[in-house]
Amino acid sequence: MASNSFSTEALPGAASGAPSLDRPALDVPPNPIGRLLFILTIIGGLGFAGYSIASETAQVGETLALATIILLGVALIIALGFEFVNGFHDTANAVATVIYTNSMTAPVAVVWSGFFNFLGVMLSSGAVAYSIVTLLPVELILNIGSAAGFAMIFALLIAAVLWNLATWFVGLPNSSSHALIGSILGVGLANQILSAGAGATSGVNWGKAQEVLTGLALAPLIGFGTALLLLLIMKRVLRNPKLYTKPEGNAPPPRGIRALLIFTCTAVSFAHGGNDGQKGMGLIMLILIGCAPTAYALNRGPDVNAPAFVQQATTAASVFAGHAGSATVPLGTAREILASALKTKSANDPVVFAAVDTVSRQIASTVSGYGSLANVPSAATSRLRNDLYLVLDTSKLVTKGKNVHATFSDPELKTIADFQKGMEASTRFIPLWVKIAVAVALGLGTMVGWKRIVITVGEKIGKSHLTYGMGASAELTAATMILAADAFALPVSTTHILSSGVAGASVASGAGLQMRTILNMALAWLLTLPAVMALAGGLYWVGLSVIRAMGAA
Repeated sequence: MASNSFSTEALPGAASGAPSLDRPALDVPPNPIGRLLFILTIIGGLGFAGYSIASETAQVGETLALATIILLGVALIIALGFEFVNGFHDTANAVATVIYTNSMTAPVAVVWSGFFNFLGVMLSSGAVAYSIVTLLPVELILNIGSAAGFAMIFALLIAAVLWNLATWFVGLPNSSSHALIGSILGVGLANQILSAGAGATSGVNWGKAQEVLTGLALAPLIGFGTALLLLLIMKRVLRNPKLYTKPEGNAPPPRGIRALLIFTCTAVSFAHGGNDGQKGMGLIMLILIGCAPTAYALNRGPDVNAPAFVQQATTAASVFAGHAGSATVPLGTAREILASALKTKSANDPVVFAAVDTVSRQIASTVSGYGSLANVPSAATSRLRNDLYLVLDTSKLVTKGKNVHATFSDPELKTIADFQKGMEASTRFIPLWVKIAVAVALGLGTMVGWKRIVITVGEKIGKSHLTYGMGASAELTAATMILAADAFALPVSTTHILSSGVAGASVASGAGLQMRTILNMALAWLLTLPAVMALAGGLYWVGLSVIRAMGAA
């Protein structure tokens, strides 16, 4: 275990005008036993994932071809690799404050944060997982098992990982969420361009993208302002001068202050795991659905009460039929109408209502005919899952409309909402082993590679050493915002919130900011979207070209 002593090593950037500050001991040689446990955990996690897939596919009688197994294995490793990189890239923000205030030594802090990231993933709701998925083009979600679908998955994951590694290498606390969303938008836009004139193709879900990007754009401003205001309030209410002074040598903070800082680090780590871990879950579920649809396209567990679900579908269908007027739509056409409504984000139309009625009754008939989701055969699984996706997202589009109360009564909206919950339980589920695998990847990632980002957050944002109050206000702000975003199923950036919170706290303390770092961070924030979109779009084009050259569909 490393000591908590400080060296006299000056800050990087001191030559450019930044003051010389002491740095805590960050260069800690790895413990041989810890390294062995780390490697064994990775091997055990991958083995557990492989065993789980083999077991669950065998339970439903699904046999995977060797090529599919290889494709699935590579895709899962890349998806878990994204979460691993996310761990050391983003969570370094959470430990910077406890390290630079001597509340914890660096080795203890990263292990502590890794554990609570793991716990955050395990206790997460799963809602954010499918919020990310809805950014993808409709065709990808409906035909995820196609060659083009896998080209998209590989392109967006590889692009996000490469950008994360690039910004980590230069020590910039850039957002993994920002990179992943940029990748999704890039492959969506590339799909739209490459499919121009092909008819039934769509690109970016710009409505959902605008919602997500607005959150990412506002997060740094809210984080900055909230942390600044919180520290000013703390100065007025909590008048203990030790809160607003830098650590003295290697001395730890007073007990109460230390407990506060460890609590805020814990809260940010837990919140980060709960929000960011879900992004990998959503992509892993798409991979599983594409490779093993019989096992993963539908929730075959006991969570779905089939008779109640059939009743919900029938009742909701009647509600939509009541608002369809004289419009009637055959099943094949109904599916096309719903897919078109999702692409155009326009669903407030009697013909769309008639289409929802038709497909909802087909869902009820299918589930009723087989008795339960567990009994749906392989041949019917993908079609039923797509019908559920079309009705669920179209009905959500309808009920989110501005004039929904002018069309539907409150009891009717309650009926639709109940059906939506049933459809979500049927399709938007996360197997326990997926949570465990993502939790392990994110938690282990937290324990490596953290130093570069920690130095930036601890030394290069403000012009003075972090005080206890600055660290507490920044992390309280970050934890609260991330937990609130998770409650509303919104993906947010831990990096943006925490680093802007440190900047706000620095201003409130009167220390000022190192503008070179702030400008570099702002430049990275501005470049992330176009750069990752271009990278992901290019990788998708290359992947699709290779697939077509090989004669794959």
